[in-house]
Amino acid sequence: MPRPPLPIGTWGQISTWAAKTDHNGRPISHKSQAEFRDHDGHVRLVSAFGKNKTAAERALLKKLQDRAKTNQSGELTAMHKISHLIDLWETKFEQWVADGKRSPTSLDNYRGAIKNHIRPALGELRIGEATTQRIDTVISKITERAGAPRAKTCRAVLSGMMKLAVRYGAISVNPVREIEAIEAEAKNPPRSLTSEEVTLLKTHLATDERAVQADLPDLVTFMLGTGVRIGEALAVLWPQVDLEAGTVEITSTIVRVKGQGLLRRRTKSRAGQRRLHLPNWVLAALRSRHAAGIRLDDPIFTDTIGCFRDPTNVRLSLRTALSPVGSTARRDLGLSLRALRRETGLSRKQVADHLNWAQTRIELIETGRVKVDHQQMATLVATYGIRLENHHPLLAQLHDAMQPAESDKLAWIRSHALRKPPPPPSTNKATPPARSPTS
Repeated sequence: MPRPPLPIGTWGQISTWAAKTDHNGRPISHKSQAEFRDHDGHVRLVSAFGKNKTAAERALLKKLQDRAKTNQSGELTAMHKISHLIDLWETKFEQWVADGKRSPTSLDNYRGAIKNHIRPALGELRIGEATTQRIDTVISKITERAGAPRAKTCRAVLSGMMKLAVRYGAISVNPVREIEAIEAEAKNPPRSLTSEEVTLLKTHLATDERAVQADLPDLVTFMLGTGVRIGEALAVLWPQVDLEAGTVEITSTIVRVKGQGLLRRRTKSRAGQRRLHLPNWVLAALRSRHAAGIRLDDPIFTDTIGCFRDPTNVRLSLRTALSPVGSTARRDLGLSLRALRRETGLSRKQVADHLNWAQTRIELIETGRVKVDHQQMATLVATYGIRLENHHPLLAQLHDAMQPAESDKLAWIRSHALRKPPPPPSTNKATPPARSPTS
């Protein structure tokens, strides 16, 4: 009776021998070899080398396993581990990104969910063992531990993986489909800025030295007038702006891809590619920039050397700008706290690590950009060896700094709020900012 053939994607017995010896006849290189049955059914020899027998066999085994993964694209069973399904799904998603069907930032986000939640919880299960009940339990635990938004991401990733398993015949029904929808109330319901808040925001940005250096005033004006995302605003080139017709073409966005840097990519959908009418107050800002001298291949909002700006850095600058110096009293309190920290010889990082605070929190306090209460103040100065109750000058400064300030009205603003159309300025009531694509 003939011996049955090797199953697709498997290999036979591994043979190893000395491939090279030194002048004394001692082996210095070994070769391992085995027959591998590829997905096309052909059996081929696969070889690998190593300094000793163990190293050669380990190298060959790694080679065979990698070859099996790349050749199993058409075969998946309920007995495969979910880790294998995860690898297959990631490969598919990478191809979608390369074809422009998905965003590379989505891939990075999903990989984080896989690494931190999905693979540890489900990776060693077989695909056929991933029942609705088991996955629902995992999603519930992720919700409790990491929050509803992260759980929604994990649910979406798992659903995509199980759809792939259904298409490949490993299972007949997607077990994620029956899981209850994840609902969570927004901490801050979205709303647009009022006319007063828009005026206050523009005033603060125009008078904030760091905001001006980061070129935020015109960028925020552009976002308020168009409702585009930060990445979309940073991707607009001058040829896409028609100052005579008062329109701008939105076609692309700026994303940072690991290993590739900043890339200008087309928006994810056709709906994202649109022509917008610009209000007169946005056109005025663009005409001023245009008059200063441009190159047609330049973005409207460039970095210091005329290249594309990183959306992450812009968001960081915006967060700082949207936490403006609240009052002279807060600024004076911040200067006093900075002096006390320096007297102790501590850096902001050292203080933040000791208190388990973010380092930026120390910076915002010392620059007077956030309002601190009595408890936070006492905790902070205790790091400097000071009891707040016994330091009357600091108590007096804290009392003054806790008083309401005009800039407190900006504390709630996040970048997504700039996408909500504000009321048109009184001088331009006839030209509201348009959002819908034109024909």
